[in-house]
Amino acid sequence: MTITQPDLSVFESVESEVRSYCRGWPTVFDRARGSVLFDEDGHRYLDFFAGAGSLNYGHNNPVLKRALLDYLERDGITHGLDMSTTAKRAFLETFRDVVLEPRGMDHKVMFTGPTGTNAVEAALKLARKIKGREAIVSFTNAFHGMSLGALAVTGNAFKRAGAGIPLVHGTPMPFDDYLDGRTPDFIWFERLLEDAGSGLNQPAAVIVETVQGEGGINVARPEWLRALADLCHRHDMLLIVDDIQMGCGRTGSFFSFEEAGIMPDIITLSKSISGYGLPMALTLFRPELDVWEPGEHNGTFRGNNPAFVTAAASLDAYWRDDQTEKQTLARGERVEAVLAGIVRENPGAAASYRGRGLVWGVEFTDPARASAICARAFELGLLLETSGPQGEVVKLLPALTITTEELDEGLRVLDRAVRETA
Repeated sequence: MTITQPDLSVFESVESEVRSYCRGWPTVFDRARGSVLFDEDGHRYLDFFAGAGSLNYGHNNPVLKRALLDYLERDGITHGLDMSTTAKRAFLETFRDVVLEPRGMDHKVMFTGPTGTNAVEAALKLARKIKGREAIVSFTNAFHGMSLGALAVTGNAFKRAGAGIPLVHGTPMPFDDYLDGRTPDFIWFERLLEDAGSGLNQPAAVIVETVQGEGGINVARPEWLRALADLCHRHDMLLIVDDIQMGCGRTGSFFSFEEAGIMPDIITLSKSISGYGLPMALTLFRPELDVWEPGEHNGTFRGNNPAFVTAAASLDAYWRDDQTEKQTLARGERVEAVLAGIVRENPGAAASYRGRGLVWGVEFTDPARASAICARAFELGLLLETSGPQGEVVKLLPALTITTEELDEGLRVLDRAVRETA
């Protein structure tokens, strides 16, 4: 694909140096539908990034777009703080009927500010309020957001350094297989909890991702998650599952923890909960944990009514039955087969592959190789990103609605990019 040099001058002269994704994809995007984007010169790009997991149902999904346009055309409420509105009622009823009740969940729904990090902040505040303790345990290579509380339970040194102040009251523990299976699960964590001389303050809660997306597509085993849930129960700690990127069907089931058969005390959702890429975030918690005073945690944009509309439409369209889950798992098997071949054909360079559902990663021994693969993929019309502490993992995050033809096309481009950067 021949790409003319786009005019990026206004972005470079006016926008902050903090911009990141646009540096790896140096073009000006103009429109998108499903799993395909077009830049202003008409070049086509297949999307294996899906808005960092915010577009599980693709760009401008026609079912969700129709619901949104109908709502806007009748002058439906757009901004509503936490006022009761018809859009919010429809979402809550749909979420209760489609997601909560079929799973035996009676969790309360809290509308936080519109971002994932705000949902995490609310979860941490609530856990500390309930338990009367400050300490939170997180895990190596975790990512929970960019605000100060969320950064304190995030592992990445580069992101943590951006805080500019000490990040306190968070204690990291080894994630599943962090020590390469050389020690029993949680032996260090449990010993610290039981030893009065360990120096570990009794934690209020433990926060965990079942699959660490930004951390390098690190997948926790179901038995590890079950052992963690048991540990929390025995030591009076709340279990928070951060399902911001891995929820809404990314791993197959609607919640990523369902496979493990656990029930978290608190769950955070954002990214694809609106279905359309509109800002929206939720913190869910068991009813007995609902000890908030009115207005104790709030935000001007927690009532994004257009997001309620598309969220309800996405649940109706994709989660009334198990077809989305089955399709995601089947397409995940296609991805796994190709990645296994890439690792097999690149001994010493491609170290491993891992994932679940439609979130996968290939780890390369040289982080520069992973970056080069993503750059070459962009030249070939495929959007990919890296993850992991050194950017050593090529991450695949296609929409759940991607067609089999598009999926196979993207996998062929990935394989070509790997070969051409050897």
